[in-house]
Amino acid sequence: MLVTLSIRDVVLIERLTLSFQAGLCVLTGETGAGKSILLDSLGLALGARGDSGLVRHGSEQASVTAEFDLSRTPDHPAFAILREQDLEVEDTLVIRRTLTADGRSRCFVNDQPVGVTLLRRLGETLVEVHGQFDTHGLLDPRTHRDLLDDYVQLADRQQKVSASWRAWRQVEQARLTAADDAARARAEEDYLRHAVEELDQLDPNEGEETGLAEQRVVLQHREKLIEGINQANGELSGERGAERALASALRTLSRLAEKAGGRLDPVISALDEAANDVGEAARSLQALSADMDTDGGNLDKIEERLFALRAAARKHGTDVDGLVTLRAEMARKLSLIEDQGDLLQKLAAQAETAKAAYLEAAKALSAARTKAASKLDQAVAAELKPLKLEKARFVTKVEPQGEEGWGPHGIDDIAFQVATNIGSPPGPLAKIASGGELARFMLALKVVLAQVGTVPTLVFDEVDTGVGGAVADAIGERLARLGDHNLQVLVVTHSPQVAARGAHHWNVRKKAAGGRTVTEVVPLSTAERLEELARMLSGAEITEAARAAAQSLLAGRNASPTLF
Repeated sequence: MLVTLSIRDVVLIERLTLSFQAGLCVLTGETGAGKSILLDSLGLALGARGDSGLVRHGSEQASVTAEFDLSRTPDHPAFAILREQDLEVEDTLVIRRTLTADGRSRCFVNDQPVGVTLLRRLGETLVEVHGQFDTHGLLDPRTHRDLLDDYVQLADRQQKVSASWRAWRQVEQARLTAADDAARARAEEDYLRHAVEELDQLDPNEGEETGLAEQRVVLQHREKLIEGINQANGELSGERGAERALASALRTLSRLAEKAGGRLDPVISALDEAANDVGEAARSLQALSADMDTDGGNLDKIEERLFALRAAARKHGTDVDGLVTLRAEMARKLSLIEDQGDLLQKLAAQAETAKAAYLEAAKALSAARTKAASKLDQAVAAELKPLKLEKARFVTKVEPQGEEGWGPHGIDDIAFQVATNIGSPPGPLAKIASGGELARFMLALKVVLAQVGTVPTLVFDEVDTGVGGAVADAIGERLARLGDHNLQVLVVTHSPQVAARGAHHWNVRKKAAGGRTVTEVVPLSTAERLEELARMLSGAEITEAARAAAQSLLAGRNASPTLF
């Protein structure tokens, strides 16, 4: 939930820090005191459009910081967004946004700079604002399907549909790929047969080019290599070669070994090892020289083979090693032409079976959704009359789609619709209801869907516009019920019946300070709250009758039944 909202230099607010609690939090104050500034400030922190007009006159920049405690919701969607962006994940989420007088904006999440788009994504998971200009949350038709499924706990059925959809699409894609490959293969069958026959005759091997290229280099320099080898062999095995010199030194020292008291033994051993190594080297050189004498006629054959491989690689647009893979792929395509009938028939049968399994699961989900829609419609209808919407009708439309509309979510298009007048066809919430009606519709829906969704903070603006008395009391009662259901509800209200239901109450007021007008927000004690409710009831002049009525409202706020 929202625990702290700090505002600096926004319109009439110079410096303000508010601490919020769970439950129903009400903000009251005279018209023009600055209640809308609080909502604009919160909206700015949550990624709303930044207007330079929000910057307090004479200030260089405005700043809003919102701190949220998510410790009670370890699977909150905000955490997934933070991980996706490689941002630090903590139970406390601090969002800060600054706005300069020339309209430039900077955003921060846990002190890390981010873009306003990310801020907006996070904001949509943290706070729902219901009011005249709301376009998100319940007004977004994209959310209606999940809300309906969650309302009657259809997650298991939805997961089954999603799994069967993936299985169907996987085998269907395999069928389409095989059919496409077979069609292309048939079109190029003659070419494939000729190419495979040619490659079979060539019979390329992986790594063959490298070996042939190395042999070619050796044979191209054969004469120089033989000359060098023979010269080196002469230095080792000639009359004055190393072999003879080592043998002579070894004989001389061996005769003296007994007289040296073992001091010559290491030298003799080293000379013996050196003589063996030189002898081995000489024999290797002789064998290499003999091999080169016999390899003299192989250069033409090696070059012919190497050039043939490279020519084939150029022809097919690959490297020499790629000819092996190409040969196998072409052979596979030819085999597919021969076997395509059986394979395609098998894949088609598998696709039909998978599709049937998907449709069976999707139709069962659709039936459950239709039943759930009726239950939801009845529950919302029960909430509408007390909210002065007795002529309105709420309809959850569950409409099966054609195959182009199917997906992992099922086969249904789901939308919440309303008709505000008898005989009028239902339509989208945002287009049919207006102002206060819309806010009250949202309230009715949120009461019914209180156990659904992950947004922990709800904000209602203009929810009591144009109503009073019993209707306002019904609104207050429902807001309080939401607040009792592990939710934080912030409401800006002009209604004493709504304000009296609050668990926490702040007064928004203007005052003169240093020759300027500033807005302040003050938490009210019980006595102060009584006076504020009396003011709301009677106006500028507070009467004893108004105080008595305010006392009655406060005394009766806990008398209403709880639905949860």
